[in-house]
Amino acid sequence: MNREYLTTVNKESSAFGTELIHPNSMKKPNKDIQAIVKIVLLLCVLTIICSFFVIINPGQRGVLIKFGEVQPEILGEGIHPVIPIVNTVEKLSVRVQNQEISTEALSKDLQNVYTDVALNWHIAPEKVNRIFQRVGHQEAIVHRIINPAVKEVLKAVMSRYTAEEIITARTDVKARVDQDLTSRLGTYDIEIDDISLVNIHFTEQFNKAVEAKQIAEQEAKRAGFLAIKAENQAKAKVNLAKGEAKAHQLIMESLTPAILQRQAIAKWDGRMPWISAGGGDNTRLFQLELDEIVKAAQKNPQQQRVESRSELTTALLKEK
Repeated sequence: MNREYLTTVNKESSAFGTELIHPNSMKKPNKDIQAIVKIVLLLCVLTIICSFFVIINPGQRGVLIKFGEVQPEILGEGIHPVIPIVNTVEKLSVRVQNQEISTEALSKDLQNVYTDVALNWHIAPEKVNRIFQRVGHQEAIVHRIINPAVKEVLKAVMSRYTAEEIITARTDVKARVDQDLTSRLGTYDIEIDDISLVNIHFTEQFNKAVEAKQIAEQEAKRAGFLAIKAENQAKAKVNLAKGEAKAHQLIMESLTPAILQRQAIAKWDGRMPWISAGGGDNTRLFQLELDEIVKAAQKNPQQQRVESRSELTTALLKEK
């Protein structure tokens, strides 16, 4: 009876485009909704619990704020309990940060100097609350403190040196920039780890002028070297001539008739020389004997020098 009634009712309801829902089919959606509600409640509970704690990551410090007032306590790395709504925590990095800055300045001799600077810096960990209170987050520190300070210090330092000194005394320039920038940023509790003057360059006109000056200096040095070389060569020739003259003088002073006679005898081939005397029909040709040469030498006891062969012939003829 009941089965027939339900079958009849279903047929009638299907005829009108409606279906009857079985009572057991309502239990499954209810269970899904309950599970979703439980998950949502669990997440809410976890969120509320987590709001009572804050985690400070490695390389960070936490600035504790109570009703908008910065507290002197600084939160280190790890987990810390806080009171929701009452306390808020701002995290700042204390790791070494790198900042690259390009700036333009004037040298002492009014040359444009373009400098690329690489700056490594970090916030003093024990003073993060002060710098956050005075400046703000890292972005504000970079744009409001570091960039203007670097540009101002570079302009002040470059104005103390000429363009040539900036090139030749680059180490001194870097040391001065490091010293002044460390002093200036130290007032904001920012510590400098390292500063590098990556590139220093000038205008194209100045570079050409420097190149021309270098070429001129090299040419002047070369001309000076050649002049010194020529002077040394001239001095060497003079000294050589003086040496030769001195040597000749010594030789002339040392060549006495006795030495000349000895050298002549040493080189004599054994044949006596023939001497012609007079002129025309009276010309005589006779041979000198060795004893005659010796006699002529003996009659010249002062050992006077005979300057030429004709003088020797004249002396011998007088003896005849």
